[in-house]
Amino acid sequence: MTDAGPTGAHEKKPAASAREIKALAHPLRLRILRLCGLHELTNKQLADRLGQDPGTVLYHVRQLLSAGFLEPAEVRAGESGALEKPYRSTGRSWNLDTALVEAGPGGPLAPVEAFREELTEAGPDSIASLSRFVLHLSEEDAEDLITRIGAVLDEYTNSDRQRSDQPAYGGIFVLHRSPD
Repeated sequence: MTDAGPTGAHEKKPAASAREIKALAHPLRLRILRLCGLHELTNKQLADRLGQDPGTVLYHVRQLLSAGFLEPAEVRAGESGALEKPYRSTGRSWNLDTALVEAGPGGPLAPVEAFREELTEAGPDSIASLSRFVLHLSEEDAEDLITRIGAVLDEYTNSDRQRSDQPAYGGIFVLHRSPD
């Protein structure tokens, strides 16, 4: 998802506000945000794509609008000639401090749940790469790993518009402490 990701110390994204945290703490909202980052979509198109009731989707769209993550796009004529009101991502980047996230289904795990749903929808043939690992790291080593991977991700996300004619790939980087 181009709207979020680990950031390096060289480029700290602003911490999410309480309103933004609430908006980002629901997997469905994160999926809406991703879809509207790829295409300008109407509420009905989003509901159809996500297999959700249009009223439910509209509620979540309004949460993203009020937090500044979505904006209305130009009104357009649909296939039947009726006017449509599409939405698009504002492309805002954010840094989600998981210690502050409490609201919504999944809380800090909402991005992981949204990614799981997207991956399930895309199917197993969509996976371009998968790495599972266990590392023994000091706090400093973990911070260094996050910073270095964040720098690589920033390089690609910051120049993504230059490759908008290419296929879209999604991904997520999660580093967690093992329960063992």
